[in-house]
Amino acid sequence: MCSRWVVLAFYCLGQLCAGQSLKPQIAAPELATNNPTLTTVALEKPFCVFDSSLYPNKSYVIYLYAMKELASAISSLVTTTNSKPLNSTFQQTSGGKLGPYKAAVFNVPNCASPPKFTDVGDVNKVSDVLKQYLFRVGDDGTCLYDPNFLAVCNPPLTPDTTYRFKYVLVDSTEGIMKDQTLWSDPIKTRRAKLPLKIDTWPGGRSGGMIVITSILSVLVFLLLAGLLASVSSAVMGSEASSAETKHMSQTVQQSEPRPQLSSE
Repeated sequence: MCSRWVVLAFYCLGQLCAGQSLKPQIAAPELATNNPTLTTVALEKPFCVFDSSLYPNKSYVIYLYAMKELASAISSLVTTTNSKPLNSTFQQTSGGKLGPYKAAVFNVPNCASPPKFTDVGDVNKVSDVLKQYLFRVGDDGTCLYDPNFLAVCNPPLTPDTTYRFKYVLVDSTEGIMKDQTLWSDPIKTRRAKLPLKIDTWPGGRSGGMIVITSILSVLVFLLLAGLLASVSSAVMGSEASSAETKHMSQTVQQSEPRPQLSSE
């Protein structure tokens, strides 16, 4: 059943590519569950989007830009005046707050020869197939802190924050922009739950319910402890009373005079 859903999702993705979407799309739920997360967003790669801009004997790559929703329209430009793509980094733009930053560079997806649907049912191949179709923004948690990292850094996004994304087709020989998509629709990362709101118990108990349950548990423990102490005290008192009664009985018997036999 699961493989049927994945195949159906790929079919829908193919239909989308055929329509040549003009802006990045968030990955379908069948392709990427729990998307967006707190710090990542999975996007569909631009299959067949730039085909009309590709020329033979030319080398191209795709640049992916990201920026926060609050960035101004003026700062949303991704090229210089001479059509050179910007190389702004995550750090230089304060994580996309001041403008777009380059989050990734990858090869142009091959529209004529996409991954085979039959490979989806193969557990050993499904991961590679999804990587060819999708790109996850914010998936590198170490590049910011690695002084030797020289590639494009794709650090985690900010939770509960709205982002927009753009694909740019770049002629890697000339180093200039040849085509680009529109900015994506706003996509918001998830909000982190407060500790008291995290549901860690079966039944969905809230933080207040947990406190009440804890108090009741303590009261029940004290009640049982008191009851046990009372029963123990009563048993010990009963044993002491029985011992005292037995001792008094023996004392009375010893103090009674024995009858003397008369001699005739």
